[in-house]
Amino acid sequence: MNKTVQHERLEQAQRVLEIEADAILALRARLDGAFLAAIDAILACAGRLVVTGIGKSGHIGRKIAATLASTGTPAFFVHPAEAAHGDLGMITDGDVVLALSNSGESDEVIALLPALKRKDITLIAMTGRTDSTLAREADIHLDAAVEMEACPLGLAPTSSTTAALALGDALAVTLLEARSFREEDFALSHPGGSLGRRLLVHVRDLMHAGDTLPVVQSGTTLKDALLEMTRKGLGMTAVVDASANLVGIFTDGDLRRTLDKTLDLSGLAIDDVMFRQPRTISAERLASEAVKLMETHKVNGLLVVDEAGHLVGALNMHDLLQARIV
Repeated sequence: MNKTVQHERLEQAQRVLEIEADAILALRARLDGAFLAAIDAILACAGRLVVTGIGKSGHIGRKIAATLASTGTPAFFVHPAEAAHGDLGMITDGDVVLALSNSGESDEVIALLPALKRKDITLIAMTGRTDSTLAREADIHLDAAVEMEACPLGLAPTSSTTAALALGDALAVTLLEARSFREEDFALSHPGGSLGRRLLVHVRDLMHAGDTLPVVQSGTTLKDALLEMTRKGLGMTAVVDASANLVGIFTDGDLRRTLDKTLDLSGLAIDDVMFRQPRTISAERLASEAVKLMETHKVNGLLVVDEAGHLVGALNMHDLLQARIV
């Protein structure tokens, strides 16, 4: 491929992006009371937000419904053709319907209007024509008109679908803010995703406790402490006093540093070689916070203590990796 052709293709691609970007920016100037009315109607909705549309508008509608549902607005998509053959029963009094059609004249959507009018619902239309049937029959009309499609033939929906998608995102994010939707709320809708793991998994869910917790009493010989580390397999052991208060930690790294000083470990007690200011965390803290603490202090393990400073668990980087927190 010669450089002239390459240049022309890049210019065409850049032109597409410019046209679609201009279409989105033009929407900004047209946001008005109708947009605010749509937000108020959805916030006041006692039921669900039902999104419908056909063809490319249907694909955009599905994405808008998914975004709304994951950001605090109960929403789902209903295909208009399926609605005409029974799925209309999914729409109940008190719902809000968001109907997408660039022309505002899509037969499958228009065919639903008489049935929708008989229900106690609010109809929001998102179209590219303010004088269309759908726009006129809707309770609220959102103007998603574009000056031109990015398709050079003016046929394939490009700018119009991009504009509708962006307007749907504007609805979702404005509703999110209005509902004071938080990261924790988002995580509840995405328990299987990385965000869900970071915001829903706590230290208590991963820590080693009870018989799996490596711990020795102050005064224990280094030899016995090493046996405890080997049995529990965390690469460390906690050291506590007679009241179960945490007084230190001994790790694989501490062992290497000890061996650098002497090869004779027979006369050493754990108190002689332990680190007396171990990094600790509460069991109620998020596992993601444990990751940050380990990275900040460049350690591979943390000891878990309660409010009184008593040892209750231990956690290492392998646990976090296995839980896919990292």
